[in-house]
Amino acid sequence: MTYRPEYPLVVQSDRTLLLETMSPHFAAARDGLARFAELVKSPEYVHTYRLSALSLWNAASSGMTVAQVNAALTDWAKYPVPPNVPAWVQETMGRYGRLELHRVGDLLELVADEAVRMVEVRSHREVGPLLGPKIDALRSRVDPAQRGELKQALLKAGHPVRDLAGFVDGDALPIALLDEAAGGSWKLRAYQEQAVDAFLAGPDGSPGDGGSGVIVLPCGAGKTIVGIAAMARLGMKTLILCTNTTALRQWRDEILARSTLEPEEVGEYSGESKEIRPVTLSTYQMLTWRRSKDSAFEHFDLFDKAQWGLVIYDEVHLLPAPVFRTVAWLQARRRLGLTATLVREDGHEGDVFSLIGPKRFDVPWRELEGQGWIASANCGELRVALPEPMRLDYAVADDRERFRMAATNPAKREAVRHLIARHPGGQVLVIGMYLDQLHDLAEDMQATLVTGETRQRDRDTIFADFRAGLIPVLIISRVGNFSVDLPDARVAIQVSGTWGSRQEEAQRLGRVLRPKSDGSAAWFYSVVTRDTVDQDFAAKRQLFLAEQGYTYRIESLESP
Repeated sequence: MTYRPEYPLVVQSDRTLLLETMSPHFAAARDGLARFAELVKSPEYVHTYRLSALSLWNAASSGMTVAQVNAALTDWAKYPVPPNVPAWVQETMGRYGRLELHRVGDLLELVADEAVRMVEVRSHREVGPLLGPKIDALRSRVDPAQRGELKQALLKAGHPVRDLAGFVDGDALPIALLDEAAGGSWKLRAYQEQAVDAFLAGPDGSPGDGGSGVIVLPCGAGKTIVGIAAMARLGMKTLILCTNTTALRQWRDEILARSTLEPEEVGEYSGESKEIRPVTLSTYQMLTWRRSKDSAFEHFDLFDKAQWGLVIYDEVHLLPAPVFRTVAWLQARRRLGLTATLVREDGHEGDVFSLIGPKRFDVPWRELEGQGWIASANCGELRVALPEPMRLDYAVADDRERFRMAATNPAKREAVRHLIARHPGGQVLVIGMYLDQLHDLAEDMQATLVTGETRQRDRDTIFADFRAGLIPVLIISRVGNFSVDLPDARVAIQVSGTWGSRQEEAQRLGRVLRPKSDGSAAWFYSVVTRDTVDQDFAAKRQLFLAEQGYTYRIESLESP
């Protein structure tokens, strides 16, 4: 291979990948890399990716081969690919599936491809205690109760296991979709059908043998419908875990509108109601509630209150650690994770991989935008200065106080007014994390405010009024980050966020991605304090969206 100046990719021997944005092949190369590499940073002209073991194992579990990964690197490379990189890809992806879990009667067996590998894992400090008696050189007994914890430990030890032990069927529950086939006015989109097929496909791609893994789709692309379609295909009692009560009730409304289930078959297990029905919806907060930090989690027995055939984890990237531990002994049940991004700021993506399942299906956001399934979006960053009287205090503050000062900069008020005036008549969301800042904005603009302290029935009324156009500007705290269905929102203005959270950035853009009835574009703005940590964290927050192909137009609002 010779030097090819027109191609955008530089593959380095340390397994970092540099992608030039000005190349005519940039978009195609970016979409290819997103399947098996992680975006590290994305300044204007060169984006940096890295190859990681987890990104390659996710690629392998979704059906990508070593040859396809190495071909993608070679096809887009400007210079010859260092020979150690394809060798590392082959060795790393080759580790996926060298260990397999099989069911034998009521017990499980861990099976290795060679005797030395079984010796290695039995000798491992974290893995060995989770294994039962040795059967022979290639096989060890496994207690079914250790299935999840063993998979976690093996992943951390660098040995991702292929779980072929299958699942226990839950109690039957006949469900059908009320789509065009049943005389309805809608039908599953092609990518939604593909997502359900991928979730239910067996490890060898055979239909109907699977049932664990994660579907990644952007907000507004119909993840809830994918979940309902999976329920209909399986026909079993289902437990659905959501981020909050608003999301729970949106799920319930969608289930009743799009399936043959009757209201008495769908229950809510929340602070207000403790219904156990064939389809039961609860929240992560409910499951992790306890009277004190030393008390037991009082509602974990929800997992045992019915013979669930499927557990759906909405916004699975937010799965709390205590629920992770519960999931570890729930491995015999089918598990579907739904999310817009698998990014976890705590680095626990590996726990999602081992306990819920690997990524089964993913579609680039811009691809769905091009097909008209989500709204096109314009992203902007409006920078404001820190007022002169605050600069000395900022200079001597500690890191946490600096972040708060920059995030709640009073100059952001004028920036918000400026952006709202730019979009007259638009349905505008103003989103932030600091309550005092949001209260000041609401008072300043005489706007409606929703926070965690807003009662659920009041939230429901406010959201309904916003959808009806009765509230033109809605200010909302972090409770609006997830699973709030506001399809007519056209503009989102982010005034403060959770440090450098990429997942939060993606979720907030998702608030305005539902297609608009008139086909118009959505607008997403971040108001950022210039030359402060606010600006540094804003760059980190934008990484995931940059990987999806979004760019931010940066402008400044000068002080009067």
